[in-house]
Amino acid sequence: MSQESPAKARHPKGLAVLFFTEMWERFGYYLMVGILFLYLTDSTTGGKGFNNRMGADVVGSFIALVYLTPFIGGLIADRYLGYIKSVFLGGSLMAAGYLGLAIPGDTAMYVSLGLIIVGNGFFKPNISTLLGNIYNKEELRPLKDSAYNIFYMGINIGALVCNFVAAYLRNNYGWGYAFSAAGVGLIIGLIWLSTGVKHIRHADIKKPVQPGDMPMSKIFLSVFFPMIVFALIGWVLPGNLFGSDSNDAFIFACLPVIFFYVQLWRKGNHDDKKSIGSLLFIFTISIIFWTIYNQNSTGLTIWAETYTDRQLSPAVEEGAGKLDMLQKVTTSPREVNKVDDFLRTQYDAEGNAIKVQGPDPYFNNLPKENWPPEGKELKLMNAELFQSINPFFIVVLTPLLVMLFSYLRKRGKEPSTAGKFGYALIISGLSALVMVFAIMSVSSVYTHKTSPGWLVLTYGVFTVSEICLSPIGLSLVSKLAPQRLTALMMGGWFLSTSLGGKVAGVMASFWDSFPDKRLFFGIISLAAVLGGLLIFSRLKSLNQVVKEKTGSA
Repeated sequence: MSQESPAKARHPKGLAVLFFTEMWERFGYYLMVGILFLYLTDSTTGGKGFNNRMGADVVGSFIALVYLTPFIGGLIADRYLGYIKSVFLGGSLMAAGYLGLAIPGDTAMYVSLGLIIVGNGFFKPNISTLLGNIYNKEELRPLKDSAYNIFYMGINIGALVCNFVAAYLRNNYGWGYAFSAAGVGLIIGLIWLSTGVKHIRHADIKKPVQPGDMPMSKIFLSVFFPMIVFALIGWVLPGNLFGSDSNDAFIFACLPVIFFYVQLWRKGNHDDKKSIGSLLFIFTISIIFWTIYNQNSTGLTIWAETYTDRQLSPAVEEGAGKLDMLQKVTTSPREVNKVDDFLRTQYDAEGNAIKVQGPDPYFNNLPKENWPPEGKELKLMNAELFQSINPFFIVVLTPLLVMLFSYLRKRGKEPSTAGKFGYALIISGLSALVMVFAIMSVSSVYTHKTSPGWLVLTYGVFTVSEICLSPIGLSLVSKLAPQRLTALMMGGWFLSTSLGGKVAGVMASFWDSFPDKRLFFGIISLAAVLGGLLIFSRLKSLNQVVKEKTGSA
């Protein structure tokens, strides 16, 4: 019997199994991370009452570790557990973490965040690997890019819907119910996966150590053990070099890892040096991109909560009110549930630092004539809903950009992979520049709120850069990395992502130290544009390395 032609090949059932599993997992993750900063800094409806600095420090550390553990989880799955077991283990730990966030107390919160961090390390890299393995069959390979595009849509459907669920639950029932919904969503995803595991079992292939691979024992002694030692040194050092103990611990932990990758480059042969050097250059520049990306959960969340006009038109407010989708704030004095050191710092119209101990922060820069009478409620759009703008634009713009690149490819004008990185950096810088113009659109952000249209615009511009860079990052690593070092170089990509998340948190922790907010967004805008120009300055050599390794740029 003749083999089915690629033209007639259809997507296997395993795609639907993994699509809905990932959709529910991302629903839970983006629900949780979308409200985490708001929960940490809330002092009126049962949140932790931290100031912006403490809240951003926790969120930045969490995001940094979430992106670091997939490297470890991927290696363990490759060599020991297998992918399906790892996905179930990771999903179970994350679900427990989400449900644990509903338990009162700081200890329960930090333990829960730890469970999510470890769980993500097992879940995130291995569900993507399963998908890739399914499409390694010869007759399915032509459908592989299409499968990943469909899979990516599942991620963004989950990210789009979750914020509306979070807003409804925390407005009407409290933070614990919102976090629990993330756990329930992930449990639904795991149940779905268990019912369809027979369709993906053939893709669960372990990869024992190959000749030339670095054994786990050596990786632990060369990378992980020094990380732990240096992290402890950073934590116990008196004083804070980078603003907090957690910042010091993380930065110190990165030093032996960076040294390890530099040594890989130094000791490589001529061909290895070119490919590893190119990747390390890309990783370093990408930190800027991921810093801007993670403003979504830090700086832009602060902006949405305090500086953006979240009042709705009467017609929209009436419709949202019927769905119980509005946040209610009053001008009544609020109780502060933390010591003075943890109170939020704001600035008055003259730029003088003040401690906020009165009404909700939304009133800090709202002209008093627009305040409701004391004790009356002001109905607002939830700040986390702005985080649905990015996945919405991804769903809308991805097909358009795919068509644009296809059009340019047919005419021989499509940018190279490295060129797309360069454009992505510059465009991400322009998205931060939009926020500079948002600040300039009012006489003072300390007395006036800005239009929500600015956040829509900055997310829209950034989405273009994300589509150019995010999907091709791991692909570029797989193309350029020496075969025996592929897993380690994948770890380098995750490290750059992790560092970007931490830098975003560090910057946001100093939010109150930037009386002129244009400086906050201007710094990352300028850094991103310069990073893009740096890539273009080395574009010819980067394209040459890619061409030598793959036959095309």
